[in-house]
Amino acid sequence: MVKLSGSILAANLSNLESEIKRVEKFIDEIHFDTMDGHFVPNLTFGYPLIEAVKNCTNLPIDVHLMVTNPEFHVEKLKEFDIQRITVHLETTYHIHRLISRIKEYGFEAFVALNPGTPLYLIEEIIPFLDGVLVMSVNPGFSGQKFIAKSIEKIKTLKNWKEKYGLNFSIAVDGGINETNADVVSSAGADILVMGYGIFKNNNLEQFSKLLKK
Repeated sequence: MVKLSGSILAANLSNLESEIKRVEKFIDEIHFDTMDGHFVPNLTFGYPLIEAVKNCTNLPIDVHLMVTNPEFHVEKLKEFDIQRITVHLETTYHIHRLISRIKEYGFEAFVALNPGTPLYLIEEIIPFLDGVLVMSVNPGFSGQKFIAKSIEKIKTLKNWKEKYGLNFSIAVDGGINETNADVVSSAGADILVMGYGIFKNNNLEQFSKLLKK
């Protein structure tokens, strides 16, 4: 079944608790974008907000590290009650070691790839991953247009699952909405990360039910 992951980057942060309560029964997890203003041209959420989100909901939390020093933040996050840590391949020289450390701390370990990063760069570490996050926009801001070529990456990842007999998740983040969610999920995506598509969606209940069918 396809899961919906609500990116709080698109939520009304002045009413964070009510925003989360409003959507939580229609989604499966919270996507938490940590940006450093260096790896991506934006500066967003830090550790105190993770605690604030945890106090608002029992939904699993995926911390997506869009930072140039993910190793530092993974060490900090080991004390937090979160489900998953997602790190960008582009931000570390030692991705296998970092993935191993994340799993050692008891978290699911996902690797994210920017639109311009080819899949073959992670083929050697696929057996060690819990999932791959395909960025279908250039990371940094909500509300961007979906990059259609991302569909090819999703299909290739699905083929890899069959080829290697693996069961990793395929997540997709960026520009997903009611018009393309079915295409993305049909290509092989298990997790749809949506900001505007969830927090700005006036028909979220209906959309959630239709997608999960």
